[in-house]
Amino acid sequence: MHKVAILSRDSERYRALIEKSPLPDIDLVWVNNKISESIDYAKVDILFGDPDLTSQIVDQCTKLKWLQSTWAGNAPLFAVDKNDYQLCGVKGVFQQKMQEYVFAYLLYFSRNLKGFVQSQKNSTWAPPSYQSLAGKTLGIMGVGDIGSGVAQMAKNFSMITRGFTRSSRDCQHIDRYYSFKDQQDFATDLDYLVCLLPQSTDTVGLIDQTFLSYLPPHCVLINAGRGASVVDSALIAALQNKALHAAVLDVFTQEPLPESHPYWQLDNVYITQHTAAESIPEEIFAIFSDNYVNYIEGHALQHVLDFDKGY
Repeated sequence: MHKVAILSRDSERYRALIEKSPLPDIDLVWVNNKISESIDYAKVDILFGDPDLTSQIVDQCTKLKWLQSTWAGNAPLFAVDKNDYQLCGVKGVFQQKMQEYVFAYLLYFSRNLKGFVQSQKNSTWAPPSYQSLAGKTLGIMGVGDIGSGVAQMAKNFSMITRGFTRSSRDCQHIDRYYSFKDQQDFATDLDYLVCLLPQSTDTVGLIDQTFLSYLPPHCVLINAGRGASVVDSALIAALQNKALHAAVLDVFTQEPLPESHPYWQLDNVYITQHTAAESIPEEIFAIFSDNYVNYIEGHALQHVLDFDKGY
């Protein structure tokens, strides 16, 4: 029997899914939505849960062989020294959610929906100016599984796509790739910028005053990757000075975002409370289930993450 533990805010939903599944040889040693000091973590060899919670007890899981994350972002686990186990991420379930999120806002700005609403409120038959997405340039920072999906959707709208990445360069929907040393060339003349980067030593603070200065004033920034990629003070200054048209922010260095934070007061900031592409337990469990079968049959696990790279 494999000693499996679940530590997640959705722990009871995961428990129900496991109990209804035909997965063999699972001994659920504990299921919880919070850390408990009364649990013997040393008995666990498979851990399934949220990175911010599992990272707090992973050092105590001395027999751990495999940890299946429930999130796309795993920075809390990479911040822990322990790495003598296989850490698996989540892929293949966020593409459509992120496509819907990104293009909801791209269309909001390009078609000037705010202007049309205002005209209606004023009972004015005088359409505001608006534009098409066709021919506009979209920069995508992070062209992995999710970024590739956004690029594919961009091509459905006849957009020009630029990819900013360290390694992956196999997306057919990217017109041109740029590396970290090509920041200015990448950012110059972008109409829209979507940041989907994971958190790593290379990406923390990447979107700073210098990077923002490369963007044209009409550009809209959407950050649905990691809050740490953005230097808040620099972005606030750019928005206040109208050096950037608007920012759509789904992720933040501190979550929940404090009520006193300046972002709440800016009329050109759109806050979406980390909802761009949420983990749905049924979808995440399907990944765990497939990997569990691989694990007990001695096959390679899917979506294994690299501790050295941080993703």
